[in-house]
Amino acid sequence: MIVVVPVAPPRTDLACASLVETTPLTDAQAVALYEAAVTDVLRAAAASGGDLLVNYRDEGTIPDGVGGTGGAKTDEAGGSTADPEDEVRTLVGDALESVEDVRFERQVGSSHAARIGNTVTHLLEREDAGTVGVLEPTAPLVGRSEIDSASMSLRRYDAVLGPSSGGRVYFAGFCDPIDFTDAYATPSLATLARGVEAAGLNLGFAPVVPTIATESGLCATIAALEARRIAGRPGATATGRAVDELGLTVGGDGRLERE
Repeated sequence: MIVVVPVAPPRTDLACASLVETTPLTDAQAVALYEAAVTDVLRAAAASGGDLLVNYRDEGTIPDGVGGTGGAKTDEAGGSTADPEDEVRTLVGDALESVEDVRFERQVGSSHAARIGNTVTHLLEREDAGTVGVLEPTAPLVGRSEIDSASMSLRRYDAVLGPSSGGRVYFAGFCDPIDFTDAYATPSLATLARGVEAAGLNLGFAPVVPTIATESGLCATIAALEARRIAGRPGATATGRAVDELGLTVGGDGRLERE
């Protein structure tokens, strides 16, 4: 299976931007969490039996005025002047011991669904890939076993979806393409399932894994990290470190808090 991880450059307004609107996190803190999550996801994908393809956003798919982070240079409008491919390659290089076996391809399309659809369809129809799995970069709790299990399930099913927070998906695997036009409309789990049904394909499911893209998903991730730590079975080390450094906890009302 080709494991596609769609990665945006770690910039303000691109990396977990919704967390800034709904939680106490600042732009820089949201970007730091995104970078940590991407690191854990890439490590899991690289350790799996699949072939890792990093599908990066380039200038053509990034809105004007999207800012940089840290000491990144910006233009007069506040947008980043850094090359997005270089930013993504640096992030991947920092995450993995080697990028020799990592394939990098730019995203093409005017929307998230279009970009995912173009990539999946191209790999299945133009490159004759047997199976393609799209793994969201914001699901740091995903492990090698979940990825390999999903790959095995694609021997039995035409498509496999991994449910996540808020009706989203963290994984979508295919043996044949579907109509991706509205496939990632919220809630994407249901819309993708409808697309699979409309294509006449049989559908399987992977275990549930939360993503940090929403407050509820981030809180679920933090709680799981704490539970794993207590049980002596840690995981998602980069995200766990970022959570500790930012002092993030889950309050009694289930909302995100900072110590």
